[in-house]
Amino acid sequence: MENSQFLDYYEILEISPNANSGSIERMFRYLAQRYHPDNPESGDRLRFDMIMEAHDTLRDPAKRARFDLLRKDHLGTRAEIAQEASSSRGIEQDNLIQRQLLMLLYAKRRRNTKDPGLGEIELEVLLGCPTELLDFHLWYLKEKGWIRRNENGTLSITVDGVDRISADHSRAAEQLLLERAGRTL
Repeated sequence: MENSQFLDYYEILEISPNANSGSIERMFRYLAQRYHPDNPESGDRLRFDMIMEAHDTLRDPAKRARFDLLRKDHLGTRAEIAQEASSSRGIEQDNLIQRQLLMLLYAKRRRNTKDPGLGEIELEVLLGCPTELLDFHLWYLKEKGWIRRNENGTLSITVDGVDRISADHSRAAEQLLLERAGRTL
C-alpha cells in the first residue's frame, strides 16, 4: 500500500487506534448496517467495502499489527512533509539550486551555441545534488519554459531562461547599489 493510497482503517471505523476488539466489532456492526448497499436511506457500496476491509484487517491481530506498522510509517511521512512545508529553508535552498542550474546551462550555451546542453549526470556532479532532488528542479524549470531537453537528451537553457537569469542579475545589481548608497548616506 503506497502512502498516496493509504487508508486509515481506524478513521474508517471511527475508532481510536487503542480500541479493543469489542469496540471494533460494535462500530463495525453499526457502520456496516448504516452503509450496507441494501439500506435505501444511507446505503453506500464504496464506503461499505472500505468498512469491510478495515474490519477484516483490524479484527485479526497479525493483520492489525502489520497495519499498525504501515500506519506509523505513513504518519511519520506526513509529519516530515508538514515539517518541511513549515520551513522556509527548503524554499531558499530550492531557489539556489534552480538558479545554479540555470547559470550552468547559461554558461554552457555561451561557450558553445552548437552544443549547448549538459546531461543530467553532469548536472548532478556539478551541483552535488542527488537525482531525486534534481528531478524536481528539472521538472519545474521545464514547466516554466526556462530549460528544454535537446534531441541528444541533454538539457539546455531557453531564451526565457536567459531572460530570467538576466532579470535576476539586474535585481541583484540594483540591490547592491542601494545597499552601498545606504551606507554612504
